[in-house]
Amino acid sequence: MPLFSHTHRSSSSLPTSYESYSSKLLKPLKPSSAPPTSRFPLPILVFSLLCFLFGLSATIFAVYSLRRPIPVPSFRCGRSEDTFRAFYSTSSSRKLGDRGALVERPKLLGFVGIQTVFGSVDRRAALRSTWFPSDPDGLLRLEQATGLAFRFVIGRSKNSKKMVEHHEEVEKYKDFMFIDLEEEYLKLPYKSLAFFKAASELFDADYYVKADDAIYLRPDRLATLLAKERTHSLTYIGCMKKGPVITDPKMKWYEKSGHLIGSEYFLHAYGPIFVLSAEVVASLATARNNSLRMFSNEDVTIGSWMLAMNVHHEDNRALCDPRCTPTSIAVWDIPKCSGLCNPARRLKELHKTSMCSKSPTLPPDDR
Repeated sequence: MPLFSHTHRSSSSLPTSYESYSSKLLKPLKPSSAPPTSRFPLPILVFSLLCFLFGLSATIFAVYSLRRPIPVPSFRCGRSEDTFRAFYSTSSSRKLGDRGALVERPKLLGFVGIQTVFGSVDRRAALRSTWFPSDPDGLLRLEQATGLAFRFVIGRSKNSKKMVEHHEEVEKYKDFMFIDLEEEYLKLPYKSLAFFKAASELFDADYYVKADDAIYLRPDRLATLLAKERTHSLTYIGCMKKGPVITDPKMKWYEKSGHLIGSEYFLHAYGPIFVLSAEVVASLATARNNSLRMFSNEDVTIGSWMLAMNVHHEDNRALCDPRCTPTSIAVWDIPKCSGLCNPARRLKELHKTSMCSKSPTLPPDDR
């Protein structure tokens, strides 16, 4: 028997644990089922996509805004609205130099409100064909030349047809100031108060002028009058008058509250045109509507407020001249009519005369 024997074991005789271990070593690795890690995490991709969409929408909106017609803005305070300020703001950049931005309350020598109603289309047309500018450029030039801003002043109406028809005129001329009041003849004292309140809110003027649409006016001479130096800060300028109080209901100018006044009116200005200084208007603007006495007639109502405020009454007959003269400021048929009789016709007749429309601002002796 040999001392050494070589015993050959078959592979089957290897231990099971060894066999399984070897097979694991020799077995090829399967590719992993998990996807490889991305270079850009998902939150970053989502954020980038949102930023892209936001930028795209902003670009589209900007292009649309530039291509769409720019609406005509109106400067307003509450329900009071200045339709001319839209033109003022868009044209000022090319005409007013550094003052191109819209001024909240433009500084003026005077603001002139031409009181009108919806049915006075012919009067406004006559005015625009005479002394009142017929386009926004002319209105702006007049303001720059005299320091006076002019607007037609009108209230509102519950009649939608009237408002629609009037809107066409507003869009064409842009020379109106709307006030927060329903237009009605019996409410003239209320309209005057609403006018002064709105004018004070929209314009920073030294003087505020209330004028009717039935007078022929010389803006250059009105500016000269307002530019005069005065020692009284509370000033009331107009053609002053007195007269008997009308207590008969059947008569014109009937005063319902005449018993509070007496037999004769106090000193007050005729209604077609008068002027109040800035401090007077500021006091009226802060007053509550129901805190002021309202008489039947507008001129009497204003005069009563002036008595209570201790203003200086400045009588100037050039504001109520019955004919054009070298010194007339406002021409109307006093005392026959409250303004010009048949104003649509008379305005054009007066404007054709050289004394009315072409005479110098100041007479030769005063220059």
